[in-house]
Amino acid sequence: MVKIRLTRGGAKKRPFYHVIVTDQRSARDGRNIERVGYYNPVASGNDKPYELDLERMKHWVGLGAQMSEKVSDLYKQASKAA
Repeated sequence: MVKIRLTRGGAKKRPFYHVIVTDQRSARDGRNIERVGYYNPVASGNDKPYELDLERMKHWVGLGAQMSEKVSDLYKQASKAA
């Protein structure tokens, strides 16, 4: 099954996540199919806390991809803002 989920990056104590489309069997930071955005939980100042490509996410969900819980929350926030 194809999943849309977060993969961790960033430094120690400064997390940064990429929103990716991947096979559910691959490791968290392993191979991915496509990168569709990012999430920065410690954004401050003029930094954007998240950015998502809503059209690509709709495309993948239309093909049967499942979103993780956090990605689903981010998607709802981004849809309201757009």
